[in-house]
Amino acid sequence: MSDDQPTSAPGPALARKLNILLDTAEAEGRKVTFADVRDAMSAAGTPLSRARWHYMRSGSGPAVKKVELLQNLAKFFGVSENYLIDGDEELPPRVEAQLELLASMRVNKVRNFAARQLDGLSPETLLQIRDLIDEQLSREDPDQPSRGESPQP
Repeated sequence: MSDDQPTSAPGPALARKLNILLDTAEAEGRKVTFADVRDAMSAAGTPLSRARWHYMRSGSGPAVKKVELLQNLAKFFGVSENYLIDGDEELPPRVEAQLELLASMRVNKVRNFAARQLDGLSPETLLQIRDLIDEQLSREDPDQPSRGESPQP
């Protein structure tokens, strides 16, 4: 392959990027199905089979050599045409912001689920459980202030 030809993203890296884009779309309230992707790729002149889509998303298939397909997928997801082609791992700002929102939503869903499951426990017990959850979350993200602490400048 010549140096002026773009290279395709290796399987696992491409799979990671595609799954991030799918998660981002879901965080924006848009559930993307295979049919959505297939129809968009067909309309763009780069048909995509269900098997190939599966291999691309799992990172288990052969490398994608069709640059036009990767560019059309990037357009479909609203990111730079080169995002899926380049080996650059930097996330587009919109994607990064949506992933942070998605992570926050997941934490809140866990808390809401726990609250529903723990109905009937005493307020003291609920506060202890809340403190344990917050402690665990602060271990995972040391920059996050614990309950009752003010953020450090």
